[in-house]
Amino acid sequence: MTVHPRPYLTLALVVTATLLGLMGTDLVLPAVPSLPETLGGDAAAAQLVLAAYVGGTSIGLLAFGALGDRFASRSLFVGSLALTGIVSFACAWAPSIGWLIVLRALQGAVASGPAVFAPAIARAMFDEARAVRAIGALGSIESLAPALAPILGVWLLALGGWQLSFELIGAIALALAAINLALPLIPQTSRRMAGRYALLLRDKVFLRYALSQAFVLGGLLVFVFGAAAVMVRSFGGTIADFIVMQVSGIVTFILCANFAGSLAARFGAERMIGIGTAMAAAGATGMLLYGLAGGTSTIAITALFVPINSGLGLRGPPGFYRAVVASHGDDARGSALVILFIMAATALGTAAAAPFIEQGLAPLAAAAFVLELAALACLVLLPRLPD
Repeated sequence: MTVHPRPYLTLALVVTATLLGLMGTDLVLPAVPSLPETLGGDAAAAQLVLAAYVGGTSIGLLAFGALGDRFASRSLFVGSLALTGIVSFACAWAPSIGWLIVLRALQGAVASGPAVFAPAIARAMFDEARAVRAIGALGSIESLAPALAPILGVWLLALGGWQLSFELIGAIALALAAINLALPLIPQTSRRMAGRYALLLRDKVFLRYALSQAFVLGGLLVFVFGAAAVMVRSFGGTIADFIVMQVSGIVTFILCANFAGSLAARFGAERMIGIGTAMAAAGATGMLLYGLAGGTSTIAITALFVPINSGLGLRGPPGFYRAVVASHGDDARGSALVILFIMAATALGTAAAAPFIEQGLAPLAAAAFVLELAALACLVLLPRLPD
């Protein structure tokens, strides 16, 4: 690790750039229902505007992970921002919904670069304790995106139409690229090694941290994605009940994530990873038992949701950091695989719960429970990094 002249300014740049990739879905979401009236097509085509971005992101993660050991990470980071800006403005000028779908896939691919390089950048700038804190801060801010970006999207839609969300993403991306060109901030993290995804996929130590991270976060996201439908359609509640649950979870996650670095430095990263995973599994177990008992109180569900978020907050930053360390220098591919595992776990869990979403809490809680249990199994069965 080398001393970086502007570590916190660089971290702010990395956080903002990573948020742009996350907001590519949530910020645009409010405009999707109105797209058929303005660009043609039907509701199914409008949903493809969202799906194309997710698909493009998956491809982009793998591509940036592979490019990270061949080209300067600084150049890839800035190039990702510049291309995001250009493609985002192209999305705003799309003449039809078909063109928008194509451009959204490209936007997702080029915007995924910062997420791949963010953990390695934190590792390059800080020692382990401060790097874990930096990753915790990054996760805390990222957790706000799903809650706040749709609200901003509604405001932008009312202010200037569906194009304004894309224009805002494009303007911010180009501004960030220009700032880094004027003040080179991103450290060089590339090790120019001949790595391969297959090597990491066979590495049991890497899989311990990558898969357990994906299963814990995937279990939480699966529950979040289905909780609103359960509360409103099955329990007769309101969307306000879901918002209370979500805000409670975000607050507890942020608090725990920002203490995770200091706790890992004091008690050890492995212990915090174990404690956090166990807490998340305990919360999912309680949620499943409550669902099987026929429970319908949204207050009780919110209370049981808190330990899942707390557990992720405690284990998330040290877990992600050690996954990057376990990639043995192939930081970009390691980060890309962790994020892909999270997306895959979330998608599979959501798909498994979807057919039963109107049958109450138990099926949704069961899907989250299986993923949290899988995270514990990874810690028990797979080898850890040496102390």
